[in-house]
Amino acid sequence: MKFKSLLLAVAVSVSTLAFSQESKKFGPPAGNALVGDTYGGGVASNAESKAISVDKLSKKLKKDNKKVENVAIKGKVTDVCDKKGCWLTIQTEDNSQFFVKMKDYAFFVPTALKGKNVVLEGSAERKVTSVDEQKHYAEDAKKPQSEIDAITTPKEEIRFVANGIKVVN
Repeated sequence: MKFKSLLLAVAVSVSTLAFSQESKKFGPPAGNALVGDTYGGGVASNAESKAISVDKLSKKLKKDNKKVENVAIKGKVTDVCDKKGCWLTIQTEDNSQFFVKMKDYAFFVPTALKGKNVVLEGSAERKVTSVDEQKHYAEDAKKPQSEIDAITTPKEEIRFVANGIKVVN
């Protein structure tokens, strides 16, 4: 009886170790982010031609007061979350930047998206980002500790929730 108990304990331990190794696969998805690649729910074929600038988006947010739904924006990806690919930052024609999260945390993007031009479809709003949240994203981006420590005040910014992202020229 002791032998069967010992054998069972060993079998459970081995299977637990085997399955735990599989679940430790973290990180952004693989991929080269080539022109035409899409992530998320897809992007309408006319999204690039109807995309507005961040300056226009900012004015629209002030006018509409809080949130703009079903909007397309074009810009260059300046940063991608190195941990999972769960957020990115976009730089636009006027050199401003804004933060993008994926709708419902439903999809991630490869780090190869850095430096690529994309069209995003989704919704945008002005939001105050807390110090803790800013520090969290700075840590995800592997910023130097001195830069993280320098974050001391909440920041109002445009936050974009993407339904889909497409790599364009």
